[in-house]
Amino acid sequence: MPRRMAGARKKGQAPQYCGNQPFPPNLSCGRNLRKSELGAVIFGCKNATMKECLSKQLFGLPAQHFSYVKNIDPGLPLFLFNYTDRKLHGIFEAASKGRMFIDPYGWTTDGSEKTQYPAQVQICVRLKCQPLSEDKFKELLADNYYTHNHFWFELDHAQTSRLISLLSSGSIVSGNSVSQNTPNWMTLSRPLTSNETSREDETSKRLELETDYSTHSSTRKYWTENDSSFVEHNQPLDTTEVENEVHKDEAENEVHEDEVENKVHEDVFNGVHLKLKELTVNYLEQRLIEAEREIQHLKDRCKVLESACNIPNRLEHVEKEVIKSTADLDPKDSLFLIGGFDGRSWLATMDLYCTSQSVTRPLKPMNSVRSYASVVRLNSEIYVFGGGNGCVWYDTVESYNPVHDNWTMCPSLNKKKGSLSGAALYGKIFAVGGGNGIDIYADVEMLDFDIGRWIPTRSMLSKRFALAAVELNGSIYATGGFDGNDYLRSAERFDPREHSWTKIPDMNVKRGCHCSVVLNEKLYALGGFDGKKMVQSIELFDPRLGAWIMGEPMIHPRGYCAAVVVNESIYMLGGVRIGENIVDTVENYKVGQGWQETCRSAAVNRCFLSAIACSQE
Repeated sequence: MPRRMAGARKKGQAPQYCGNQPFPPNLSCGRNLRKSELGAVIFGCKNATMKECLSKQLFGLPAQHFSYVKNIDPGLPLFLFNYTDRKLHGIFEAASKGRMFIDPYGWTTDGSEKTQYPAQVQICVRLKCQPLSEDKFKELLADNYYTHNHFWFELDHAQTSRLISLLSSGSIVSGNSVSQNTPNWMTLSRPLTSNETSREDETSKRLELETDYSTHSSTRKYWTENDSSFVEHNQPLDTTEVENEVHKDEAENEVHEDEVENKVHEDVFNGVHLKLKELTVNYLEQRLIEAEREIQHLKDRCKVLESACNIPNRLEHVEKEVIKSTADLDPKDSLFLIGGFDGRSWLATMDLYCTSQSVTRPLKPMNSVRSYASVVRLNSEIYVFGGGNGCVWYDTVESYNPVHDNWTMCPSLNKKKGSLSGAALYGKIFAVGGGNGIDIYADVEMLDFDIGRWIPTRSMLSKRFALAAVELNGSIYATGGFDGNDYLRSAERFDPREHSWTKIPDMNVKRGCHCSVVLNEKLYALGGFDGKKMVQSIELFDPRLGAWIMGEPMIHPRGYCAAVVVNESIYMLGGVRIGENIVDTVENYKVGQGWQETCRSAAVNRCFLSAIACSQE
C-alpha cells in the first residue's frame, strides 16, 4: 500500500508511494494517518521505565515511530501502555510538539549512551483514571491489531473518543488532575485552543479556591466544637453575627457552585456546537463532491448535445436522444468503474461509463468505501472483494446485480487483504495473492458456492502483492507484483485439471500495481511500477508461442489504474503517473491502430480503482 504523505496532499494527488515498496516499510510502526486524521497517540513503557515517564512528564518511542510522533501538537490526547502488565494508563495530553531527543539520555542507566526512545513528547495529566486491562480496550482498537499482541499506536478521532469515554468512566477524582470541562474535551478529542485552555485554568482555580474554603470552614468548626482552650481564650460571639456569617458563607458557596455549574454547561454547549459544526462541514464536503459529479454528468450531456447539433435533421430529437443515451447506455459499449481514490476521498462509488460517448452515470454505491480491491464477474453478478479504506484492510465481499442495481454481502475471505487479484473459473471465484501491509501472500482462496464459503486452495509459487491475474483458456495467469524484497518479472499459471501452479517465462519488465487483460486469446500486461518509476510499456504473452513480446507503449505511464476490454479494444482508465498525480485520461488500444487518448473526464480521475466490462463477450 502506498505511503500516505505527511501533511496536506495537493488536490489530484495520490497517497505517496516510497522507494521500491508498494506499502510503507515497517508498517507495524504505524497507520500513517495524516495530521488531520490523528486523534491520539499511545506510547509504550515497562514497569522499569514507567516511573521515569511520569516523573519527567516525558513519553518516548523508538526513532521509526517519529513518522507520526512529529504530528503531535500540544493538547493532543495521549495514553501510556505498560507492556509488563499490559494495562493502558491515561488520560494524558501533549504539553509540547512531538520532537526528536527532547531528553537525549532518557531511560538510560547512567547517561553514557543516548536514549533508544528519541521520538519524544512532553506531557501533562489531563484526567487521572484507573488503568484499563487489555481485554477491556482491545475491542475498541480491533482495527489497530495487526497480530494477536501487537497494535498500531496511532488512533483516529472515533477511536480516541471511545477510549476516552471508557477511561473516564473510571476516573479518579482529584483537585489537581480533574478539569470540569472534561465532557467538552472528551466529545471532540481535539487540541484545546488557547482560549479554552485559559478558561479551563480559571475553572480549576475556582475549584481549588472552593476546596480550600470548604476545608478551612470544616477545620474551624471542628476546633470550635472540640478544643476547650479555644473557647476559653476567646470572647463569645454574638449569635446574630454567627448567623450572618453562616448565611454569608452559604451565599458565597452558592455563587461559586453556580459559577462552576454554569461553566460546565457552557463548555458542554460549546462542545456540542463545535461537534455539530464539524458534522455540518463533513456533510457539506460530501454534498460538494456529489455536486461536482452532477456537474460532470451535465457536461457529458452537453457534449452529446453538441455532437448531435452537427447532424442535419436531428435537432428536434436531440434532448430525447440524450435522455435515452444516459438512461439506457448500451452494455456492450460500457464498463463499470468501482471505488478508488479521487485525490480527496476514498470512494464507495459504482459508475457506468460509456466508452463511445464518454458519458458516466452513477449507480448504487457499495456498502463501504473500497480501494485496492479485486473484481470478477460470475454469471450475471459482479463480485468485489478485499481491499481497504486507506487505513485498514478488508476481508469483506459484496456482489452487484446490474438488473436490480443493488449490492449484497457475501461470505468473507479467510484473511483481510488488499492489492490482491482474482478470476472466475468453472463456477468458482479465486482470490489470488495480496497482503495486509505486514505479510505478503502466495495464498489462493476459492469461493465455493455449494458450501457457501471461501476455502484455501493451492498457493502460488511466489508471494505477490499488487499483482495482476486473469483467466485465459481455462487457466489462471498471475503476473508480477511485489514479493517483499523486489518487484517481479516472473509469471505463473494455475491449471485446475492438474491443481497446481506452473512457472511460465518471465516478463521483459519488472512490474507491480499493473493491469492485465485478455484480447484475442493473448495475455496483456500493461503499465505498473518497476520499483523506481511508473512505466508505460506493455507486453503480450501468447500461450501457443510461450513467450512475451513487447507491444506499443501507452501514451501515459501509469500504475494503480484499471484496464478493461470493450468491443475488442483495451481501455486504460485512471491511475497514478509520474509525480504522484492522478491520471484523468482514458486511453484506447486497438490492434493495428495503436493507442489513442479518447477523453479527459472527472469521472475517471481516480486511482486504486477496480473496473470490469458490463457485458461478457
